[in-house]
Amino acid sequence: MAVLKVIEILSSSDKSWEDATKNGVTHASKTIKNIKSVYVKDQSVTVKNNELAQYRVNLKITFEVN
Repeated sequence: MAVLKVIEILSSSDKSWEDATKNGVTHASKTIKNIKSVYVKDQSVTVKNNELAQYRVNLKITFEVN
C-alpha cells in the first residue's frame, strides 16, 4: 500500500502558465522525490503598464512517502 502526501506551492513565469507549472515541478523535484501528479488549482496573472507581466499558478503536488 502506498502512502501519498500533498503539498501546495506557488510558481510563476513571464512566459506562460505551462512554463510556470514546469518551473514549479522542476524546483520542487530538487527536494521532493517520487512525484506522482500535479494539480493546477488556480491560475492568475499580474499586470504592469497595462500588459501581462507574470503568469502565476497554485499547484498541488502529490508524492509517495517512503
